[in-house]
Amino acid sequence: MEKINYTLVKEFILLGLPHANNLTIPLFIIFLLIYVCTLLGNLLILVTIRMNSRLHTPMYFFLFNLSFLDIWLSCVTVPKTLMNFLEIKVISFKGCVTQLYFFHFLASTECFLYTVMAYDRYAAICHPLHYTKIMSKRVCLQMAAGTWLTGSIHSTIHTVLTFRLPYCKSNLIEYFFCDIPPVLKLACSNTSVNEAVILVNIGIVASSCFLLILVSYGHIVLAILRISTAEGRRRTFSTCASHLTVVICFFGPVTFIYLRPHSVHSVDGAFAVFYTMVTPMLNPLIYTLRNKEVKSAIKKLTGRHIASINT
Repeated sequence: MEKINYTLVKEFILLGLPHANNLTIPLFIIFLLIYVCTLLGNLLILVTIRMNSRLHTPMYFFLFNLSFLDIWLSCVTVPKTLMNFLEIKVISFKGCVTQLYFFHFLASTECFLYTVMAYDRYAAICHPLHYTKIMSKRVCLQMAAGTWLTGSIHSTIHTVLTFRLPYCKSNLIEYFFCDIPPVLKLACSNTSVNEAVILVNIGIVASSCFLLILVSYGHIVLAILRISTAEGRRRTFSTCASHLTVVICFFGPVTFIYLRPHSVHSVDGAFAVFYTMVTPMLNPLIYTLRNKEVKSAIKKLTGRHIASINT
């Protein structure tokens, strides 16, 4: 049997967003502002929940986890994207492996967390008398730990399968970070197994999570319709509206990108920017603008801080 000599790739070059060469400075400023807003907004949520005892409930415990995930998810992709605009496009092979692992670890954990948050809203609205028992502190910790553990396993599978392949073709990644579909295009062996795993694994995981969320909200809608007053229905649904909004923002782009593993087009880059950069920035805004408790806690926290400065 003839032995094939590979010249293995030791580093990759991230080509960045398609058709962005003429918009380098505006995009750099926009992404930098998005990054700063993401960090500040989610840090504000973390501090507010941590400092206000009234927010020490299951819903805000999971929101705390979500904000923590959003900070790190943004840190995995945005700094390297900003460096790309400064013509620092090279990423080492190990750096690419690390970025891909942590991106899918954090993103898949977030996917599972959205499902848990939907179940929490279902328990609160459909079983209010048993809510504290159903969502006890122990159960919440177990659910949160389960999302992180499952996300880690899910990411490990994809990272190992992706980088078990030899990379000896071009080292030019037609994307702004190391993700599975664009990296697989550079492999110099058959990628059909990887593509099947993407369709089956990510497809099943994302679809199952989304289906469970729909089931939870189906029960929630039925429970809301049984409320006699319009005001009661509005107030009850308002506790779910924020979560439902971020779910749509997250699952839409993910489904579009990973159910088409052969494709890496400019439209994919736009969708990826939305759920890797824009959604983490929007989450704090969505939860604070639609949530009176969080807004009240933030005002109380900032008022206390201003008072301490004045004294």
